[in-house]
Amino acid sequence: MIKCHLPMLMAEKKIRSLNRLSRETGVSAPALARLYDGTNVRIDYSTIESLCSYFQCGIGDLLEYVPD
Repeated sequence: MIKCHLPMLMAEKKIRSLNRLSRETGVSAPALARLYDGTNVRIDYSTIESLCSYFQCGIGDLLEYVPD
């Protein structure tokens, strides 16, 4: 399973709105909502790049592999 740390990254930057994050990153709000809730089944490289750039973090800070 892949775990997304988007809620933690948003909290660290005091971002409370997915709509705000969407406007500031260019990533669609529905895509962000799926990442936030952990209901996504895939993620585009451009989304990873946008979020890592925005949060100034590495891929490992955004996504984590958690064995079953």
